[in-house]
Amino acid sequence: MRALVDIPDRQIKELTRISKAEKVSRAEIIRQAIAAFIEMKNSGTVEAFGLWKEREIDNVTYQEQLRSEW
Repeated sequence: MRALVDIPDRQIKELTRISKAEKVSRAEIIRQAIAAFIEMKNSGTVEAFGLWKEREIDNVTYQEQLRSEW
């Protein structure tokens, strides 16, 4: 799919510099950046899912205990 995206001149210059150094197209650099962004956003939710399942207390009680230390 093609997408029309406004990219500031400063970022275009950086993309051009990177693409020349890496010897790949700007489009490929953008695809790689999007893939990395998606992976970063998805990994956080997967890693956090179920973090509290083995805790002895619920998250509200835990939060109240932490705040009582202030």
